[in-house]
Amino acid sequence: MNSPFVMIIFGGTGDLAQNKLIPALFSLFNQNFLPKDFFIIGFSRRDYNDDEFRDFFKELSEKPNWREFSNHLYYQKGDFTKEEGYKELIEKLNAFDKKMGACITRFFYLATPPENYEAILDYLQSTELAEGCGQGSNKWTRLIIEKPFGKDLETAISLDKKLSKIFEEKQIFRVDHYLGKETVQNMLAFRFANGIFEPVWNKNFIDHVQITFSEKKGIEERGQFFDGVGILRDVGQNHLMQLIAGVGMEMPRSFTKEDLRDARANVIKAIRCIEPDEVSGLVVRGQYEDYKDEKNVSSDSQTETFAAFKFFIETPRFEGVPFYVRAGKKMPKDEVTISIVFLQTCHILFKEYGCPEIGNVLTIRIQPDEGIYLRVIAKKPGSKLALETVNMLFTYEESFKTKGLEAYEKILIDIFNGDQMLFNRSDELANSWDFITKILKGWEKEGEKGLKTYKPETWGPKEAQELIERDGRKWL
Repeated sequence: MNSPFVMIIFGGTGDLAQNKLIPALFSLFNQNFLPKDFFIIGFSRRDYNDDEFRDFFKELSEKPNWREFSNHLYYQKGDFTKEEGYKELIEKLNAFDKKMGACITRFFYLATPPENYEAILDYLQSTELAEGCGQGSNKWTRLIIEKPFGKDLETAISLDKKLSKIFEEKQIFRVDHYLGKETVQNMLAFRFANGIFEPVWNKNFIDHVQITFSEKKGIEERGQFFDGVGILRDVGQNHLMQLIAGVGMEMPRSFTKEDLRDARANVIKAIRCIEPDEVSGLVVRGQYEDYKDEKNVSSDSQTETFAAFKFFIETPRFEGVPFYVRAGKKMPKDEVTISIVFLQTCHILFKEYGCPEIGNVLTIRIQPDEGIYLRVIAKKPGSKLALETVNMLFTYEESFKTKGLEAYEKILIDIFNGDQMLFNRSDELANSWDFITKILKGWEKEGEKGLKTYKPETWGPKEAQELIERDGRKWL
């Protein structure tokens, strides 16, 4: 980006700003992705001045070029629910415009808990901040909003209506940072640029699909946010839906913003919803032991820290192919993977020689060690015919000597360039919330008896194993 800009980060002293946004902006600065003139304003309740805000990022302060970068950081104290801070913000922005001699592009980044969105949006509208500095300058104003986008279908639709009253769709960037991950983006190239995979990417060759999203850690200091939200809302409605879309989508008509978003939206719409009265048989809800003892967690909390479910995508390509998804905290390891398990055909010729239980599996590893693994069956060395599975693998670090841009770096570059390809569209969100909300309603009907406890460092409740094993399959 060559033109000057100002980015206002609401929640400038929050976890997202501290751990993701400012480090990503600093990295882009060091890679010369940012223009000569730019301004970053942290907007938060703390009683800081500019220097104290710069000192807040002490972990970055020892790194090369921090002093030069931090000169672009400014602070605005303000309560999200009171007009005073917004009025003072206007004065700062006018001063920057005057300094540059022009209306410069404004990025409003909502890096706050979702309960603050409504108040911030109301004041952006009532103070006319959303309109830029006048004279049609709203076309240079952009709104960036973080997941979760609502807490169910109703609140998501309400939020979307409010956004559309204030901003045009082309101004809105709904962030799901998983879409910025190299491996998620590479799924498109891998599927549609290689002629050997697309012909077998269908119900005639695929037995089932597994997606695992596991974290070793618990909720740590996120109790205030996580309790009452749960893992299904936290990662199911967004991250997992994007992984599902990457597997299930049809080839876009072109590699353009709207065609790609159309393809994502179409496959999410084609997921057959699990109705509330089906939830007990197709969904498992779990909570790790001692979760209720965590900081800022209710003593009678029914919030799930684990969820597993089985569903189908109703398209000609995937008709009858089950998808098994599990996500949880306090799991045995950190892992996000997609596994395409192909039909086992080894027994046609080699049954008497002992075929492996599972044959060909294509695994896309989102994190850690981003890469793609293909499990094939090979003959073991020796005088007798014996078969065993082996892995062929590609990793970004080994092949390209780099892991590529960090997800938030890629997302910020696209925001600066006005490229919405890797951002959610409102219809994608509505369809994903429709799916998730019906599960939530099923859990409401079940009550506490549907919540299963599991030991930390295990793969969730035993019911999660039973979910897949009763179909004659196993989690990989």
